[in-house]
Amino acid sequence: MTTSLTIAQASEATGLSVHTLRYYERIGLLDPVERRDNRHRRYTQEDLNWIAFLKKLKATGLPVRAMLRYAELRRIGNTVESVSQRRAMLQAHTLCVQDTLAELQENLAVLQHKLALYDDLEQQVRAALPASAGDKAAAPQPERMTP
Repeated sequence: MTTSLTIAQASEATGLSVHTLRYYERIGLLDPVERRDNRHRRYTQEDLNWIAFLKKLKATGLPVRAMLRYAELRRIGNTVESVSQRRAMLQAHTLCVQDTLAELQENLAVLQHKLALYDDLEQQVRAALPASAGDKAAAPQPERMTP
């Protein structure tokens, strides 16, 4: 027997809101989800795997329109044309993700360089202070900034 989840359970399992799950089904990102006699949606493991993949595509910047095209090709099945087009889409998106990653790595290197400069500057400033003043000037603790 295959286990299935209610929409609330699927929401918790995937981290997507109930509204988003319904929206994804309405626009065609998700195939129509199986429903029980009471008309309640039941999500299978296959549905959850597909949702996890959609989340990765979204997180890496693939536009919804492209995700819809990919879902459409997936629904066609494993024909030569469908498989070839899906592969080409993922290959093109992978190149975009690699470009973005390279840019982020360059930006990170600049930030790390700047931090090293501030570390040196802070040491110079502390060295120039009288010993008693240096004890009172505690460095602030870094906090994670959210994007």
